Amino acid sequence: MGDYVDRGYHSIETLLLLLLLKARYPDRITLLRGNHESRQITQVYGFYDECYRKYGTANVWRLCTELFDYMPLSAIVDEDVFCVHGGLSPQLMQVEEIKMLDRKQEVPHEGPMSDLLWSDPDADVDGWANSQRGAGFVFGAAPSKQFNALNGLTLIARAHQLVMEGYKSMFDDNCCTVWSAPNYCYRCGNVASILEVGDAPGMSRNVVLFGAAPVESRGHLAKHPPPEYFL
Repeated sequence: MGDYVDRGYHSIETLLLLLLLKARYPDRITLLRGNHESRQITQVYGFYDECYRKYGTANVWRLCTELFDYMPLSAIVDEDVFCVHGGLSPQLMQVEEIKMLDRKQEVPHEGPMSDLLWSDPDADVDGWANSQRGAGFVFGAAPSKQFNALNGLTLIARAHQLVMEGYKSMFDDNCCTVWSAPNYCYRCGNVASILEVGDAPGMSRNVVLFGAAPVESRGHLAKHPPPEYFL
């Protein structure tokens, strides 16, 4: 669900592995776009520097960012689970409206496309509120339940926010956060998770938790640590 880069020392290897899996299993792998699949963000949070350091040129970074423009913004699993990187937009309450967006562009600073990649749920907000991130919105239980009801869905599955326990359910299980980067930034100490969804609507879901790989199995680390990121 996005943010395949800027999340550690091996962004390019992570992205290439996912692309190889997509090429090998095109009908079984879907790579959604996150807010870090962006030219502007990757120049700040490490992916540009990593590509230049490893290849001696910015061409690899440029080709990757061109690829990012073609990644889908959302997906629906088994007509039941709405998957998106960030969250909802007050301008998009029908799934069909997302198909009308021109996604083949750099992530804009505002608007519905930006909202899908930047928004966050918040239990202290019932409706909508401005986000401290400077992009997207904060949304509460009411928009989540309304969105699911209007579109015949039962769950909004998203990423975007660090969850120390790896997985967090909100709004009477109408929304969840799935965080899949263990020990984020090599210092947070969090576990990570994946969400397994049944083969038919309404079937049970299973959360699988996992920790970081042993240090000795990660290979050589880059000379420069990843930059601090707003958690």
